[in-house]
Amino acid sequence: MARSFGPYAGKLRAAILQLKFHRRERLGKRLGGLLATVWLSVEEFREAEAPLLVPVPLHPSRERERGFNQAELLAQGLSLRLGEASKGRGPAVDCRCLLRTRATVPQTGLSLEARRENVRAVFAVAKPQSVRGRVVALVDDVMTTGATLSACARALKRAGARQVLAITLAHATPQMPDVESTRVRSPVDDIGATWA
Repeated sequence: MARSFGPYAGKLRAAILQLKFHRRERLGKRLGGLLATVWLSVEEFREAEAPLLVPVPLHPSRERERGFNQAELLAQGLSLRLGEASKGRGPAVDCRCLLRTRATVPQTGLSLEARRENVRAVFAVAKPQSVRGRVVALVDDVMTTGATLSACARALKRAGARQVLAITLAHATPQMPDVESTRVRSPVDDIGATWA
C-alpha cells in the first residue's frame, strides 16, 4: 500500500524541486512533517506496531553529488511530527538498512517497463535483523509508477519484513507527469507559511 500527501503539481512540486535541485535542505524536515497528516488519516499507518521508517536510498555517488538524501530528510520530519502528535517519540528512522547497490539513470522520463528494469535488483538490505518481523514504511519524495518503491519493498520482504507500506510527499499522474522542466519560476518563499 502506498499513500501520498498530494499531486506533484503547483506549490508542492515547486517545493520538492527547490529541495532536490536548489539545495534547500531546510525544507526537507518541514515537508516531511506534512506526511504526518497522511499517516494519521490512514488506518494501516496508524495501527502499525513499532513501524520502522526507511528512506528510499540514493546511490552514494548521487548522494555525494546532491549533498544529502531528500527522502532521509522527509523521514526525519515525519518522525518528528508524529512524535509531537503523540507527545512522545516518533517512529525510528533507519537510513542504513536499505542500500542502493549500483547507480541507475534517473527514472524521470522512462516508460513503466524501463523504470522497472532500471531498478531491478538494485536494492539490498544491509541489516536484515533490523527489519525482520517488522512493519516497514518506505519514505520517498515522488511516486510515479511505483517501480522504485516496489523494488525496495521486494528487498525488504525478502529480508523478512512482515509488511511494507510506502508514503510519499507527492504522486505524479499522466495529467501531472514528473517529466516537466526542473526550472522553478517562483521562489519557494512565495509558497507561503500556512502549508508548512
